[in-house]
Amino acid sequence: MKRDSRLSITLHALLHMAERKTITSEELAACLSTNPVVVRRTMAGLREAGLVRSEKGHGGGWSLACDLAMVSLADVHAALGEPAFFAIGNRTESPGCLVEQAVNAAMDGALREAELLLLQRLGTISLADLSRDFQQRMALGRQKTKEQNHVG
Repeated sequence: MKRDSRLSITLHALLHMAERKTITSEELAACLSTNPVVVRRTMAGLREAGLVRSEKGHGGGWSLACDLAMVSLADVHAALGEPAFFAIGNRTESPGCLVEQAVNAAMDGALREAELLLLQRLGTISLADLSRDFQQRMALGRQKTKEQNHVG
């Protein structure tokens, strides 16, 4: 089952924007190992939702248009068009098979319930929470580097 990675990629991009005043599509594409066209396409939906803004020309690029504390991960998911978290769908190789029908019914319901629970949980996590966690990880990484440089 392949996972849709748009949400995690977009959150990655938003964290980069939180760290810098403005960042170009090319810079974001390099950070995300993708194409600038993909970045622009994704950012267009975020701009429509009021989460980011763009400026053209020299010195232009993408920047945050929102207070990180006021935007949840569920809000970002909605701005992306609510991509599925799980591959929900029925297997239909043998439509008359009662076992397949039972499996489809059980899996479909369970995955839909799991997706609702996940979305509720994402609604409790703000972009500010994500940014704080990133900052703590960066500080810990700098501290480990200092300790390694002073050993020996």
